Amino acid sequence: MTNSNRPLHVVTPTIQSMPLQKLTGQSIFLKMECYQPVGSFKIRGLGRLAQHYITQGYTQLVSSSGGNAGVAAAYIGWRLGVKVKVFLPTTSNVLFVDAIKRYGAEVVVAGDVWDEANAAAMRSLESESAGFIPPFDHPLIWAGHSTLIDEVAAQGIRPEAVVVAVGGGGLACGVLTGLHNYGWNDIPVFTVETEGTASFKASVDAGELVTLPKVSGIATSLAAKRVAKRLFDFSKEHKIIPLVISDKDTVAACHSFLNDHHVLLEPASGASLSVIYQKHSALSEFKSILVVVCGGIGMSLEKLSELIHDGRL
Repeated sequence: MTNSNRPLHVVTPTIQSMPLQKLTGQSIFLKMECYQPVGSFKIRGLGRLAQHYITQGYTQLVSSSGGNAGVAAAYIGWRLGVKVKVFLPTTSNVLFVDAIKRYGAEVVVAGDVWDEANAAAMRSLESESAGFIPPFDHPLIWAGHSTLIDEVAAQGIRPEAVVVAVGGGGLACGVLTGLHNYGWNDIPVFTVETEGTASFKASVDAGELVTLPKVSGIATSLAAKRVAKRLFDFSKEHKIIPLVISDKDTVAACHSFLNDHHVLLEPASGASLSVIYQKHSALSEFKSILVVVCGGIGMSLEKLSELIHDGRL
């Protein structure tokens, strides 16, 4: 059992990418959250919230997830010696299910999308005393995620723009919180969603928080019908530019990144990189760009090869 006060995440490197610099003519900095113990940034914020619950006397945790948050919650339970129950939708990749079980957590499959799994998790709390760990919507989660900006700043890097993938918006809220902590309010943030999961773009366009009727596509880790209200509020306080890309674009980015940096990513993580590989016109004016490589374990070499050769993409 680990000391419950010590952070569960590790400091990840921020590297300057020579392949992407040659491609774009810009300085592209990569915050390699794929190197976290659970393979994604999720451990930063979820770890902080879980440790708060432990100090409050809770001995078990309940989480809802599309996959990576559930893996982080299970890892937290293993590290802190507490019971964890993770609610997943039927669409969750078997890689997530296997990883969660390996850490000793209980898996409950409920609903076809994360929103339905989350509702089932909330109902379970009515009959058992447990700390609830949502995948993205909590101030302590955002505070935990903001530490990645601390690490970027500690390396002496102040980018002109930041690119981050958005599912439910927890990572983006953390990044924005971190930027504001340093007074970097002038640095624009580009959010990237896939065509089937673009709930934040829909909200910005509508001028109000929108719930999508359905989500679709291969980037299941981004599949939240509605983003955190805090992210929508941030869009009124900070320059945020929502970008939307295709499933084909994100798969191509995963493939290119594997060739360039020898790291296998899932589509949710490839989303943010896709706008760099495309040399998106919205980013052309910036000399230095920070891309949060958020990570995620929902991909195998076999699956990536299958997607690359899938004529439907």
